[in-house]
Amino acid sequence: MNNIDVYQLLDKIAGELRQIELNNPVLIGIHTGGVWLANELYQRLDMAEPLNTIDITFYRDDYQRIGLQPNVKGSNLPSDMQGRDVILVDDVLFTGRTIRAAMNEIFDYARPDSITLVALIDRGGRELPIQADVIGQKIELKENQHIKLNGPDKLSLQITNAT
Repeated sequence: MNNIDVYQLLDKIAGELRQIELNNPVLIGIHTGGVWLANELYQRLDMAEPLNTIDITFYRDDYQRIGLQPNVKGSNLPSDMQGRDVILVDDVLFTGRTIRAAMNEIFDYARPDSITLVALIDRGGRELPIQADVIGQKIELKENQHIKLNGPDKLSLQITNAT
């Protein structure tokens, strides 16, 4: 399973996004892996607007449990998201909590018409009722396995066993 071609999945995702009718779309990548993927999609989709980023660190519901993260990147969201369609990109969709946090932050800025969720990998295991609209690939992992996107120069997926 470590031989998943990230770039082939990105081509598939870009093709599916081209089929969706979106009103003046805003592309937002979730730090960190989602930003790497959104950058690749930005180039494939030839978007006119700049790429946007979101760091959900302070919106996580487990913030008090995990503490302050030393690598807070900050968000770069457009001021004119009101009434527009957002394409929200993340690397791995697992529990749904990252996406919930990202949507909370987006709605603190504005109320977009829609959010299209893109995930490179859907590994199941949802704790919240959140599903991606466009998925690169669904995979099943054992409980003790994790999947991580490595990058940003050469994107690759790595599956590890928790110890």
